[in-house]
Amino acid sequence: MRYEKLGMSELNVSRICMGCMGFGDASNGQHSWTIDEEHSREIIRRGLELGVNFFDTAIGYQNGTSEQYLGRTLKDFTSRDKVVVATKFLPRTNEEIEAGITGQQHIERMLNKSLENLGMDYVDLYIYHMWDHRTPIYDILDGLNRMVKAGKVRYVGISNCFAYQLAKANALAEKEGFAKFVSVQSHYNLIFREEEREMAKLCAEDNIAMTPYSSLAGGRLSKHPGETSKRLEEDDYARLKYDATAGQDNVIIQRVAELAERRGVSMTEISLAWLLTKVTAPVVGATKLSHIEGAAKAVDLELSEDEIHYLEEPYVPHRLVGVMAQNTAASSGESHVWTTGKQKI
Repeated sequence: MRYEKLGMSELNVSRICMGCMGFGDASNGQHSWTIDEEHSREIIRRGLELGVNFFDTAIGYQNGTSEQYLGRTLKDFTSRDKVVVATKFLPRTNEEIEAGITGQQHIERMLNKSLENLGMDYVDLYIYHMWDHRTPIYDILDGLNRMVKAGKVRYVGISNCFAYQLAKANALAEKEGFAKFVSVQSHYNLIFREEEREMAKLCAEDNIAMTPYSSLAGGRLSKHPGETSKRLEEDDYARLKYDATAGQDNVIIQRVAELAERRGVSMTEISLAWLLTKVTAPVVGATKLSHIEGAAKAVDLELSEDEIHYLEEPYVPHRLVGVMAQNTAASSGESHVWTTGKQKI
């Protein structure tokens, strides 16, 4: 495994971040394809053996059971100071707004619940999961800064935002002396490259780490045509993101398969080796041991400039999908894919 500083922070993270969205009680949340605690533990333990020290979860993943599985497993198999744990908080709910709960209060309540789920005193990276158009960004930054000062959070990150939103937020944080966002977790992979237009340039200039999610496009960039899985069959949200562009995306997927065969490696290794030339640490989900093993191998695979060009050349512009398609003031009150479910916050 190789390691790199997470943007302007002092966190040394593995080049592969284990995404924990696939861990959690399948009967208790947004997804039916997640795996139970026993199998989650096996994968997390294997990741640790392979040198993975960076783990990403969220309060919205399977009603907090993803956080619970991760926290218990890390406690059993490693020491707290050897891992970098990231989790995420959601926007204020309609009920909280009506009750007069401020952005600062909301963040503290959400964080305390995540720490309870994880069984930890602090998280290394606390991520603003999606832009909250109904809460002033000052309140969000102030709330996060208070948690940093309280020792419950080491650094703060952001996810699912536009480059202008991140730039404005960090400019305000600098002006007010608040903790700045050191990383951004966005939708970015070989078949969805819209982050290259603005976000990648901002991050390069301001030393903000990119830790993209959906790095294998929900498995599409790791499977040959005709191959399937429980997730591919049951993940309606991923189908919403990718089915409409399957024709143009398949051209790239075919090139991944061709290059993998030529190099004698897996499609996972090719897809992630490409992404590793662009970002600090892609978030890679795993529901089988082979998933994290393939991801770890990608760190040592180097692609030539010709191979990179061959993979990139067929790309055409894509419309925004998923959470980013809802990043507007008009849709801010609508239901989103992520909720805290039955958790008492």
